[in-house]
Amino acid sequence: MKEKILQNFNVIINDIIKLNTDDYIFIENKIKTMLNEHSPMKDNPVNCVIWVKNQKVEANDYNPNSVAPPEMKLLEHSIMEDGYTQPIVTHKDGGNFIVVDGFHRNRVGKECSEVTSRIFGYLPIVSVNKSQSNRNDRIASTIRHNRARGKHKVEAMSDIVIELARRNWSDLKIAKNLGMDEDEVLRLKQITGLADMFEDEDFSRAWDIDGTSFDEDDNEENLD
Repeated sequence: MKEKILQNFNVIINDIIKLNTDDYIFIENKIKTMLNEHSPMKDNPVNCVIWVKNQKVEANDYNPNSVAPPEMKLLEHSIMEDGYTQPIVTHKDGGNFIVVDGFHRNRVGKECSEVTSRIFGYLPIVSVNKSQSNRNDRIASTIRHNRARGKHKVEAMSDIVIELARRNWSDLKIAKNLGMDEDEVLRLKQITGLADMFEDEDFSRAWDIDGTSFDEDDNEENLD
């Protein structure tokens, strides 16, 4: 059975390789997608890497990860030498794809003319599972992807925590989904200086400007 399937597929491949680049990639994507729909691995986005035109891939508006210019040049060099070894993780939004992880891989594929030419103006992407389709979940997914590497801008992380809190995520849920503890969530809330973020918080859990825990009882002793 396996041999027969492979023989039949070889016949199809002989027709596919006669197509121009765009048509070839279109058919390649379709075959991958059709196979993925029936695959036992379909719940893993990496099981279906497809190529899409780079103008259809859009940066998100919340990524807090920063890459220094030398590291950006190294990433560009890596892609030049090794090709794309990791796809860009995206969320499908209409006919476009919003970046969840791979903000800088997306930039290299668009801004480096030699890379763009080599991959014919396409970018390799995977799409997150449908369960991650709302903005809160996509933000959390970006942070989880980034947190073990690179550097987060503190102010940007603070903005994200505030946004999730305003979208009715509890401190516990934010901490769990972003890989933090609740004290770190509170410190990031403090950075903005927004009092409404602390309406329901116990003052004794606040932090001073140096990040040292502050206790009401200790303060009273210092006043004596």
